[in-house]
Amino acid sequence: MQTSARNQFAGEVTGLIHGAVNDEVTLRTQDGLEIVSIITHGSASSLGLAVGKKAFALVKASSVIVMVDVTKDQVSARNCIAGTVSAVTKGAVNSEVTIGAGGARIAAIITNESVDRLGLANGKAATAIFKASSVIVGVE
Repeated sequence: MQTSARNQFAGEVTGLIHGAVNDEVTLRTQDGLEIVSIITHGSASSLGLAVGKKAFALVKASSVIVMVDVTKDQVSARNCIAGTVSAVTKGAVNSEVTIGAGGARIAAIITNESVDRLGLANGKAATAIFKASSVIVGVE
């Protein structure tokens, strides 16, 4: 599978909470990350999602917020992945920031101004944050 999403996480469904309209899906990646997604109940059903099923999660880099000096208890987003900046690629207006967390890599597109204000550079601790509603779930 090829997509334009910079963040692609393969794993297994470890949690599934059904709702009348939306379902909450928790996916554990091969790197041990837990990614939470909110998708429609109809989508979860049509994908045949169940605990133990192999699936993947996609997150656009533009949906990822980068913060420093924060813990997951301080934000409302379900996905808060703490790690270390492994790359900053500056463009004319925006930068791509890659955060390594264990064996996983999370890419974010943020403004150059934000990179400078947060002091983001290789080796700096940072947290990648994205809402569960920004996660697309798929199956092979």
